[in-house]
Amino acid sequence: MQQSSVDKPESAPRSRRETQGISSALEHNIRAIMRRRDQEAAEAGVQERLAEVITYFTGSMVFVYLHLAAFAFWIGVNTGWLPIMGPWDPSLVILAMAASVEAIFLTSFVLINQNRMAANDARRADLNLQISLLAEHEVTKLITMVSAIVEHLGLSDLVGPELDELKKDIDPETVLDEIESVEESENWHSQSGATAGPGSTLDPFRGNR
Repeated sequence: MQQSSVDKPESAPRSRRETQGISSALEHNIRAIMRRRDQEAAEAGVQERLAEVITYFTGSMVFVYLHLAAFAFWIGVNTGWLPIMGPWDPSLVILAMAASVEAIFLTSFVLINQNRMAANDARRADLNLQISLLAEHEVTKLITMVSAIVEHLGLSDLVGPELDELKKDIDPETVLDEIESVEESENWHSQSGATAGPGSTLDPFRGNR
């Protein structure tokens, strides 16, 4: 039996992402995140899209160049530096009023866009918290299983005393309460130190001395 003139490759060629060290799971996660972003952009209202477009344009150098040209032309004509036409705002009051009104609207557009970004960041933070809690719970279960295997093999002497602490699930509410307690204590000490001053001693019963 004759061999075919076209030999089949031993293995399929790897994709460019795989050769660069990106696994299929990571590529799947990246595509899922991109789909989620596209979905959030599609669900945005007309006003939010308009505010985003205006904010993007006002944050570009084109916006800066246009304003430099417009202000230079306005000031040059009205102050007599460019005698190409008659002045219409010699005191530049109209220019100042237009700039103030523009600043008000631009600030509103920026705040609208920031509120939308803050809402998206809050959702992502909640997702990260849920994933972290799930990972912590899974790691705790794995430690419990490994601890049982170690005890079954009679190797308990090789394990440190901190294993019992690692086998406990962490309550997120307890951690948040502890963080808030520490922050309140630090704020109280900092405020007390600022009130007492660098050369005085704060006594909670006698006051500052």
